[in-house]
Parts: sequence; structure tokens; C-alpha cells
Amino acid sequence: MMTEHREIGPVVAIPGQPLYESVKQALTEAIDSGYYQPGKRMPSTKELSRQMSVSLVTAHRALQELVTVGLLERTRGRGTYVVENHRDIRPKLRVGVVLHPDASLADYYHNQILEGMRRAAMEYNTDLLLLGYEQDNRQDIHAYAVINPVVKELDELADHVGGKTPIFVIGARSERDDLPSIDTDNIDLAGQAVNHLFHLGHRRIGCVIGGGKFSNNQDRRDGFIHACKALGIADQDRPIVEVDGWELGATDKLKLNRMLGGEGLTAVFAAGYYLALDVYQAADTIGLSIPQDLTVVGVDDPPSAARLRPSLTTMRQPLTHLGHSAISGIVKYIGEEDHKLKSETLRAELVIRRSSAAPRCVV
Repeated sequence: MMTEHREIGPVVAIPGQPLYESVKQALTEAIDSGYYQPGKRMPSTKELSRQMSVSLVTAHRALQELVTVGLLERTRGRGTYVVENHRDIRPKLRVGVVLHPDASLADYYHNQILEGMRRAAMEYNTDLLLLGYEQDNRQDIHAYAVINPVVKELDELADHVGGKTPIFVIGARSERDDLPSIDTDNIDLAGQAVNHLFHLGHRRIGCVIGGGKFSNNQDRRDGFIHACKALGIADQDRPIVEVDGWELGATDKLKLNRMLGGEGLTAVFAAGYYLALDVYQAADTIGLSIPQDLTVVGVDDPPSAARLRPSLTTMRQPLTHLGHSAISGIVKYIGEEDHKLKSETLRAELVIRRSSAAPRCVV
């Protein structure tokens, strides 16, 4: 049994996660472990903000979200209490997680989004069920979370569900008002990459990118072109190799080799992690050294990115946060009458490593 003077410690911020989520997670763990006893009064918002070294606004939001999921109960004039038998009364929701047929759970992009969803599902006592597009008629699903869908498949799912069950899109831009989405701002992502290369001194910058059936590829391509134009880089000085999948086939590799061997090219924006690996391989094949002859910027930041030789400069997406926010948003939408699902875009972070350098001869 805890004594009255015992205090919970300061919360350490987790990169890519809002501070209130870290506070909420710490309080949830304290409740589940018995640190705060069922039926007992919680410290005041002011006291918790002091103990956890966060603002009053952050502490208040974390407490309010725990009220929403059934861990805490607030009564005007009495304070905030841990709910008796809170494990038994939390709402049990089932969210169908719909993946594209070609998606791989071993892929860094998907497993980080799913990890964020898993964490949120544990916090909110929610079941996640992996589904294909052909399994969209289950009657026990309260909401669908669709990861990086192709537009046609998303439209077919939405038309079949017919508005009866909410659909939230993750990792893609939705142009439909009835299908809210959360994604990285991929236009800005590409723009950050181009501006980084330009300020290093590069004036002929290539791009290798996946096909346009996914919205993030479309946006990264548009962002690359727009940023180049804004910086005065002419069309002939921004060659693009576009491929069908998430890595290069034999024909695509020949196109990439020709681009890298083109006169004056000193930098490449590889709009995907595996595409960056292909650029590394192609550069080695034709005898280019990174970054002495060629600077490379990729997308996504798995642990291996820092272990490449040279380590990869990349655009780090908040993938875990995308997944967590999607599930928490769905839970609030279903459990709170006044909560609406709204589309949101998050900013990628430029992580500079040794694959970045100024060109040997600045033009």
C-alpha cells in the first residue's frame, strides 16, 4: 500500500509522441500496477503537473482522456478518483486493420505504424483484427483503420461499408470528406530534402520514386518538382526515375544507372528507404563514392540507416505516432458524442548523417 507522501516521478518526453500521451501512459501504468488504488482520490491536476514536471494543460488533458476510457471518474467538488474494477468496465472495441495485399508486416514502414496502433490498443482496451479488403463485411467491427491504401481499393471499401462503420485512413492522403486521414506531409517532406541538398551546393538533383498509385508517392513527386522550381532548378537538372514498386526491377536499375552517370548530377533524393539502398548499390556498381561523388537523402529511419556505410541522411516520419493517433482518435470518436475525426498531417524530421556533403565543385 502506497503512503500518502509518495509521489510519481517526472515524465520523460518520447520523440515523436505528444507529451500528454506520455503522461497518460505513465498514469495508466501507475493505476494498473496499484500505485493509485481503485476508489482512491487522485492528486489534483496542479499537484500532478508538479510531480510529473509538465504543464497544467498537459496534465489536465491526460486526466481527461483517462476519464474518457473509464479509468478515472471526475465529480465536481469532489475531485478525480480511480474507478473501481476499471479493467472490467473499459469499452471493448474492435478495429479492423486493412492492409494492401502487397504490404509486408516485416517492412519498417508498416511495422512502426502497427506498433503505434498496438500501444494505443493496449491503452484503450481495443482489439485489432488484421483484415484484407475482401473481408470488409464483418459485423463485429466498430471501425476500420486502412493503412496506405490505393485510391480505387479505398473507394470500393467505403462504398461497400456505405457509411455504416467509420473508416480512418493512415499513411495516405484522403480527398473524400467522409474518409478522414492522418499522414505525413509528403510535399513538405520532399521539399525539406531538396532544400537541404540545395543549401549544400547541389544544383543538379535526381529523384527516384515509386509509382503514382499511392498518394504519398504522388505528393513526394509533386513536392520534389515544386521545391526544385522554387529554387530555380531547371527541368533538365532534376531528372526523375519512377518505378512501379517499392524497390527497383532490372529495367529500373538500368534507368537509375543512366541517371547517376549523367553529366553534372551530384545528389539524389530517394523517396523510400529501399530505393535509397538501390541508389547505394547502383552508385557502387558504376564507381561513384558516397558522399564524395554523390549525396543521397532517403525516407524513413530504421536502425540500419545509421549503420550503412556511409550512414544515410533521411527524412524520419513519425510512423508510430501515426498509428497511435489513429486508434486513439477512433476510440474517442466512438465514445464521445462531440469528438469528430478530422484529417491531419504531421511533419517529417530531417536527420543529417554522413551521406550528405557539398559537391566537389559547386556550380
